Amino acid sequence: MTPSHHRPESASHPPERAARIRRIRRYAVPRAMIERATGRRLAGDWRGACAAANVDVDLDPDRIRAEHGAEFADALLDDLRHLVPDLVRWHFPRLPHGPVALALRWVLLLARPGGDGGPWLAVETAYRDQEGPQRLRLSLREDFDGLPGGRGPHPWIFERYLWDARRAHEARERWGGSTERAPFLNPDGTPRTVRELPAADPGDADPAARTEWIDHLHQTGRVAEAFAAAGFLCDAENLTQEGWTARVPVSPARLAAELTRLHAAGPAGRTGIPLDYRMWLTLRAEGGRFRAEVEPFVYKAERRPSLLPELFWGRPPDIDALRDGMSPDHLHPLVRDALAPARPPADGPLGPPPWTPPAAPVRVRCRGEWHTVAVADGRLSLPHAGEEKRREASLRALGGASAGCFAVEKAWTTGAGRLPKALRALRADLFERVLHGDTDAVVHYLDAGGDPHVRNGDRSTLLHHLHCLDHEVLLPRLLAAGLDVDAEDHQRHTPLGRVMTHGGSARLGRALIAAGARTEDVIGAWWGPRDLSEVIRRRMRFGAPTAVEAAELAALGGPL
Repeated sequence: MTPSHHRPESASHPPERAARIRRIRRYAVPRAMIERATGRRLAGDWRGACAAANVDVDLDPDRIRAEHGAEFADALLDDLRHLVPDLVRWHFPRLPHGPVALALRWVLLLARPGGDGGPWLAVETAYRDQEGPQRLRLSLREDFDGLPGGRGPHPWIFERYLWDARRAHEARERWGGSTERAPFLNPDGTPRTVRELPAADPGDADPAARTEWIDHLHQTGRVAEAFAAAGFLCDAENLTQEGWTARVPVSPARLAAELTRLHAAGPAGRTGIPLDYRMWLTLRAEGGRFRAEVEPFVYKAERRPSLLPELFWGRPPDIDALRDGMSPDHLHPLVRDALAPARPPADGPLGPPPWTPPAAPVRVRCRGEWHTVAVADGRLSLPHAGEEKRREASLRALGGASAGCFAVEKAWTTGAGRLPKALRALRADLFERVLHGDTDAVVHYLDAGGDPHVRNGDRSTLLHHLHCLDHEVLLPRLLAAGLDVDAEDHQRHTPLGRVMTHGGSARLGRALIAAGARTEDVIGAWWGPRDLSEVIRRRMRFGAPTAVEAAELAALGGPL
């Protein structure tokens, strides 16, 4: 980690935010995904790049050309050829709490190839479940017009640097930097120390230094001074009341520039940043400047300011990640190039670190002495002979409690109980990668002798998470290892039940049934036992599937 003199802790940068950014950047876009998507994109295969980045394409070129004309279709194709789907995933909004999953029901408008009045090229969350497949959907949308507001779609038309390969280098300046470096960073991407930050207003000649001056004021608690330095009209007493505005990771320097850009494209009206569920920071144009005020949340929609997405006001998480000690070489390559323009070429691959085997066995206190256990040869290896294991099995059969190494083995294979810190971290790392579709990580784990029988804290097996992975690669291997196709998690969902409740494909469902999965009582817990046809009806009725999803469900369940 970077020494503390690089970044002072403040209310606007709590440790939990730093930890969440590290998780997102480590897991959300696997290195193998970036490498495959980049290779296909550079070869001119934009559809292949989307497939590699787990982005479903809902575009029919012939229909688009027939409905919107050749000029529109050519402009759309030009945008698609320069689309970086893995970069879209890198920057896509995420849930603020819990799993670092994609934001639910979120639509981003990337471009309007036909100009004003035409449809939008949009990317959206493909499924509405934080435990569902972390997939995105690329399509055309014609039901939106205007600037951000409420929970509606949010345009990235001014933010092409977040998805267009031709503009990715602009991130450095859009995030408050200069042509030479990003704010708070040296030209090679290493963090500047607090002593290197400007001690007074440096003026407009050096944009990076000015951003540092303004945002450092906010991060050290001088909120009103920061907003005033950024050019906002504000009342110091209002803005600092009860510390509301210091609690969000706002960048006053960036906010002023982004508001100017939004209002130049068309009056955006009164916009707001939620400080929590009770208070908002509202922003409105006044006499050529912007006024910032803390106001109570208004429940009537017509009186409420339109929501300003964090994209326009938040501190860039990639800059904060580097300031907190992350290596620039672990960023997305295009982001690395933007934030570390003077960094020499890397010796090896770029991107988030891949899965690596544990460095050493784990020590466990057992029967008054220290033993070592290790995940090797496809199991959790214990330093106990067969006779001791048979005696332990007999003790469990009689209702006895396990202890020491055997308690660890039970927690590892059932998901119930406590694990040593190192094993808990290994399991958490594996299942975090599983959520984000990192099939390569699971393959490497198994190839390195990882135990396929491991269960997560919710008692789910790797089979329960195949809806997030490439099941054609992993299902035969897991079945060959002896995993139970009808194992139940803590909610009594079988793997097939998870497919149905968390947005799995019909192909996976059919593969599980072919492997012998039962179709009765596939879920239980909250709704009582349900067979497959009942789950399908429920999902089609309440899950609001797309036409494609509905067809897949019908194919899996037969006549409904």
